[in-house]
Amino acid sequence: MRTALLTLASVAAISAPLAAQSSPTADDIIARYIKTVGGADKIQAIKTLRRVGKFTGDDGFEAIVIQESTRPNKVREEFSIQGMTGINAYDGVSGWKIDPFGGKKDPESLSEEEMRSIVEASDFDEPLVNYREKGNKVELVGMDQVEGTDVYKLQVTLKSGDTRYYYMDTDSYVPIKMDTKRIIRGTPQETETTFGDYKQVGGWYLPFSMESRRKGSSGSQKITISKIEFNVPIDSTRYSRPKSPAGGGSL
Repeated sequence: MRTALLTLASVAAISAPLAAQSSPTADDIIARYIKTVGGADKIQAIKTLRRVGKFTGDDGFEAIVIQESTRPNKVREEFSIQGMTGINAYDGVSGWKIDPFGGKKDPESLSEEEMRSIVEASDFDEPLVNYREKGNKVELVGMDQVEGTDVYKLQVTLKSGDTRYYYMDTDSYVPIKMDTKRIIRGTPQETETTFGDYKQVGGWYLPFSMESRRKGSSGSQKITISKIEFNVPIDSTRYSRPKSPAGGGSL
């Protein structure tokens, strides 16, 4: 990755050839990103993903997290601690949850804000891939730096109205940071997420480390992925809202 530590001599030496080069467009950057992470064919060949990892809060709180996804837009997220497992799921049409931490064992519908979040999480390929077909808008707003690394800054306006800024490494073209702006119960909230520890999984280049914090906050939440499996059998009923109470059978 490039750094910002350029001397006056090096700036003078490279400024002319850089000026002669045409700047990439947002579509150019996305195309290079898709190529870097494996290419469209390999990505499309992956039909299911299962991620297993550990959630760590800023106070040292830890939990086991599992996310299961099925193309194009089904997702199930589990959060387990002290023998209890919370579930958020979306079957492509409706969302539901089980919240044992709040003393609730039966499935219930997601709130409007929870629904918006899980619909975004259900996007199997993430917002940049085939963004036009998804109703998203992408604009290159310039260049920036993230901890000394040169990045292209892409503004992504999701179909939901939320705005994300992806900071794409100018060498690898993968996102190393994302800022999210959204309105929650009438109040603007901004979150920044950093991505790292990229590894190949079934030909797909994915981050195994994600750390998020509210903008301006010193505390953070980190997810460290221990395993990602692809094209594993996932019963479609796992995304469907159970018809019986949570304690009455396997979920």
